[in-house]
Amino acid sequence: MVQAVQRYVGGRVLRKEDSRLLTGRGRYVDDLALAGMVWMAVVRSPYAHARIKAVDVAPARDMPGVVAALSGDDLASEWAGPLPCVWPVTEDIKMPQHWPVAKDKVRYMGDAVAVVVATSRALACDAAEAVQVEYEPLPAVTDVEAAMAEDAPLVHEDLGTNKSFTWSHGGVGDVEGTFAKAPVVVKERYWHPRLIPNAMEPRGVLVQPGLSQGDFTMWSATQIPHVAKVTLAMVTGISEAKLRVVAPEVGGGFGSKLDIYAEEALCLALARRLQRPVKWIEERSENYLATIHGRGVLQDMELAATEDGKLLAIRAKLIADMGAYFQLITPGIPMLGAWLYGGCYKADAYWFEYTGVFTNQTPTDAYRGAGRPEATYAIERAMDALARRVGKDPAEVRRMNFIPPFSEPTALVTGLQADSGDYEATLDRALELAGYDELRKEQKARLDRKDAKLLGIGISTYIENCGWAPSSLLGAIRYAGGGWDSASVRVLPTGKVEVFTGTSPHGQGHETTWSQIVADGLGIPFDDIEVFHGDTAVSPLGFDTYGSRSLAVGGVALKMATDKVVDKARKLAAHELEVAEVDLDYESGRFSVKGAPKQARSIPELAFTAWQAHNLPPGLDPNLEASATFDPPNFTFPSGAHICAVEVDTETGKVDFLKYVAVDDCGTVINPMIVDGQVQGGIAQGIAEAMYEEAIYDENGILLTSSMMNYLVPSAVEIPVATLDRTVTPSSTNSMGVKGIGEAGTIAAPPAVLNAVADALSPLGVTDLQMPVSPQRVWHAIKNATGRNGGPA
Repeated sequence: MVQAVQRYVGGRVLRKEDSRLLTGRGRYVDDLALAGMVWMAVVRSPYAHARIKAVDVAPARDMPGVVAALSGDDLASEWAGPLPCVWPVTEDIKMPQHWPVAKDKVRYMGDAVAVVVATSRALACDAAEAVQVEYEPLPAVTDVEAAMAEDAPLVHEDLGTNKSFTWSHGGVGDVEGTFAKAPVVVKERYWHPRLIPNAMEPRGVLVQPGLSQGDFTMWSATQIPHVAKVTLAMVTGISEAKLRVVAPEVGGGFGSKLDIYAEEALCLALARRLQRPVKWIEERSENYLATIHGRGVLQDMELAATEDGKLLAIRAKLIADMGAYFQLITPGIPMLGAWLYGGCYKADAYWFEYTGVFTNQTPTDAYRGAGRPEATYAIERAMDALARRVGKDPAEVRRMNFIPPFSEPTALVTGLQADSGDYEATLDRALELAGYDELRKEQKARLDRKDAKLLGIGISTYIENCGWAPSSLLGAIRYAGGGWDSASVRVLPTGKVEVFTGTSPHGQGHETTWSQIVADGLGIPFDDIEVFHGDTAVSPLGFDTYGSRSLAVGGVALKMATDKVVDKARKLAAHELEVAEVDLDYESGRFSVKGAPKQARSIPELAFTAWQAHNLPPGLDPNLEASATFDPPNFTFPSGAHICAVEVDTETGKVDFLKYVAVDDCGTVINPMIVDGQVQGGIAQGIAEAMYEEAIYDENGILLTSSMMNYLVPSAVEIPVATLDRTVTPSSTNSMGVKGIGEAGTIAAPPAVLNAVADALSPLGVTDLQMPVSPQRVWHAIKNATGRNGGPA
C-alpha cells in the first residue's frame, strides 16, 4: 500500500526563511564588505528650491581618507541618460530630466549636489560636511492647488508650468445627465496626506567592478533587481550583459524600494571611475528626504443616488502631488486606482480624472497599495456620507448596492472585468464577527446616558486589482514594462529540487510558499526544495515583486513550470514502463500503471534516469527540468470587508480601539499563516496612516517631520490585534485561483477607522474629518461643532 504524501498547499507551514532571519544569519547589504571597498556619502541641499551658484569640493578632497569628491558637473559625463520614469501616462505629459546629482538648481530638500568617497563611512560623512555650496534661495511651493496658480513658483522653469498632465477615464454612461437629474448628490473632499516609508532596513548599495573589463555586480536593497539591471544599464551606459544585480535579504520595501534611485547609479558610476568597490548605506534621516514619499492626493468625490440610497453615478477628480521629479512610476500611481473608485458597487455612470502637479518636495511614488488605498478611502468615506444623507445604516446602503456574487469575469461600472467576488458574504461574516447589532445597541446606550466616551463603528468594503497585466494592456496605458513573470524548476539526479523565480521577495515568504506549490506538484518533501531569487545571474528573467503580483503571476508561472516537469516525467515513465502515457495514473509524485499500481516510477527515480540519459525516448532532452512564463489575461481582484469599533473621548479627542475585524477574499490560499501576517501587517500600516503618520512641510519646503521624533510611527502597543477570517472565491484569471493579499489591510483600514470616528462624532455634528485623526484634530473638530472654543480642525 502506497503511503499518502503530505499536502502542503493550504497548510500553516512554518516559514523556511525565519530560522536564518531570526538568528542573525541573514545577509543584508550592510553585512557585505569587499577588499579595497570605499564608502560614498551624498551632500544634500538644505533648501527646497535654490539655484546652485557654486560647489567647492576642494576642502573635502584634502581631508583624511578621501578618495574622491565630485559635483554634479564633475559627474555629468558619466551618464548615458537621466534616471528613468517608465510611465509617461499621456502623450503631452511634461517630463523633466532627473539627473543623479543636481547641476544648476535644487528642487527639494535633500536633492543631491555632490558626492564624497572615502575609505570609511565616518570619514566620508565628515568630508561631506566640508563641501561648500553657495545657494541662491528661491520661493518654494508645497501645496498642490497653489502650485497650479499662474503666479506660483515654477519647479522647472523650462516646462513653463507646474502642471504636468491630466489623465481621464470614463465616459461610462451619461455622467453629467445622471448627476443633473439625481435626487441625491453627495460631494466630499478628502486629503490623503504624504506618508514617509519606514522600512526596517534603509536602502543600501554596494558595487564591485569585475575582473573582466566592464563587468559589474551591484548588491542593492531593492524590490526590482531585474528592472534595475535594464534601467541602470540605460542610465550609466554599462552593457546590460555585463551588469549583474543582486537583491540579498531585503528588510522590507512597501513600494519604497520599487524604484531606481540616484545612489544606485552613483555607486555604479563611481565604481567604474575608481575601479574599486563602492558602498553606500542610507541613514534614517536621509530616508526621510531621499527615499520616495507616498500618497499626497487631494480628492473630490461625488456620488449621485436615489432617495433610497441606490447609486446612480460616481465621479472622482484628483490633484496628485508628484513632488519635484518623477521617479520610476510616479505619474501612474493614481491610475492604479482609476478603475476602483466605484468600489464593489453597481452604478450606471462613471468618470475619473487626475492631474499631476510638481511641488518642491521629495518625489512621490508607490507606497503599499499605491493608488488603491486612495480609491477605497474616497468611495468608502463617500458611502458613509451617502448613508447619513438618506438616513440608513451604512451596512444596509452597501448591501443594497453590491454587485451580486459572480465566479466568471463580470463588468464593473469602471470598465474592467472583475474575475470573481461575493462582496455580501464578506460583509455578512465581518458583521457577525464584530457583533455589529450589539455594538449599535451599546452605541445608542452611550448616547442616551450622555457618556463622554462615544462609540463609533466604521465599515470599509474594498476591491483591488492585482497582478497587473496583461502586458498588452500595460502597453496601451503607456507603461514601459510588462506584466509577465517566469520560473524554472529543476529536479536534480538525487531527487532534490531547485526553483528559480523572477519574483524578488522582501518579507513575503516566497521560499516557503513556492516550496509548498512545488512540493505538492512533484510529491517532493518540502525541505528538499531550494528556492533561488533576487539575482539576475541566477534567475535572469523576471519582473520582480510589488503590487501583490508575486503569487498571481510568478506563482502561477511556477505552477506551470512544475506541470511541465510532470509532463516530461510522464513521457519518460511511459517509455520505461513500456505503456502509453494515457495508461499512467499520477498522484503525489508517483506514476503508476492503471490496473497494475506496483509498476511505478517516482519523480526522483525519473530525475536520475533523465540525468543518465541512457534510455530516453526519441525527442526527449536529458535532465528533468522546465521553465514557464505567465502573462495573465486579466488582473485579479481581491476584496473584503473590514469593521472597526472605536471609543472617542469627547473631552480629550483620544481614540481607542475596541475591536477590529477583517474578512478578506484573496482567492485560493497557499499558506494561511503568511496570509494572516500580511493582513495584520497591512492593517497596522493602514491604522498608522489613519491616525498617526503625516509628512509636514513648511511654506519654504522644509520637512518638519524629519525624524521619528516628530513623524509618528506607531508601535505594537497602539495597534489592535485584529480578528481575521476569509471567504474564498477562486480567481477566474489563473488556473490556481489565487488573487493576492499583500496590500489588503493597508487599503481597507484607513476608511474603516475614519468612518468609525465620524460615526461616533456625527451626533455632535462632526463628519468632516481628515487624516490623521490625532487627538488634537478630533478635539478641535468637537469644539468647533459644539460651538465651544477650539481652533481649526
